[in-house]
Amino acid sequence: MTAPNGRQAGASGGDTVSAVVRQWQAVHPGLDTGPMEIIGRVNRCAALLQQAEDAPLRRAGLSRAEFDLLGALRRTGHELTPGDLARETFSSGAAVTKRLKQLTERGLVERRGDTRDRRVAHLRLTDAGREIVDGILPEQLAYETAVLSVLDPLRQGELAGLLGELLGQLEGRPGALRA
Repeated sequence: MTAPNGRQAGASGGDTVSAVVRQWQAVHPGLDTGPMEIIGRVNRCAALLQQAEDAPLRRAGLSRAEFDLLGALRRTGHELTPGDLARETFSSGAAVTKRLKQLTERGLVERRGDTRDRRVAHLRLTDAGREIVDGILPEQLAYETAVLSVLDPLRQGELAGLLGELLGQLEGRPGALRA
């Protein structure tokens, strides 16, 4: 079946998005479902990957959002303020404050006051926080490597490039697509 844009509709056939596309095409035969075939698959892949990657986090007693904060502190390699962490993790300030409170109580993050401005806090990982991140990250990367092994390295590079282009456009135009 060919979509109005000339693409082969539902060409990959065997995934759940193909079934959804076929259902929509039955209800609206003239509708171009091409975007759904891409966005739907990206969303479905993201949900399945997230579910599997969150397993080691749950074992460590962490949420994805908490691990993102710990990861930001680890990968930047220096102290960050709560505002810095909010920007690094695309989170609200209130959400970061709540998560930091929990992580500090668990002994994974240390808070240091600013010598010039008492309202500002500087945050860094404790040794325990660093151990958790360094223990979980290799497991996540091994899983991602296994998932991507169905694609040869050239196709992985192509996919990374295409997704990078799309993400760059979306990040460069926040809210523009729904305005």
